Amino acid sequence: MNADEKKRLQVRVRRIAGQIGGVQKMVDEDRYCVDILNQIAAVRSALDSLGIELVTRHMESCIIGHGSGSEHPCAKPMTKDQLLIEIQTALSRFLK
Repeated sequence: MNADEKKRLQVRVRRIAGQIGGVQKMVDEDRYCVDILNQIAAVRSALDSLGIELVTRHMESCIIGHGSGSEHPCAKPMTKDQLLIEIQTALSRFLK
């Protein structure tokens, strides 16, 4: 991941953290339940979008690009079967 990509992800994570802080403030202020639920839905959507972006990047760099030198420095050498198991595990965790 290059510096610009990392910066964009960091901005998204900070925005999500702000949304969660907004939910906490709404609860503290005893706001209307439906308004809080709407904010929770927005947080879920933002987290899902972030997760999809990360899964996509992982597939591009660490699965498809495996062995090309473009994978993450922490990526371990794996066989095709091991790579398939890894992506299945990542997807099953993300989709829960």
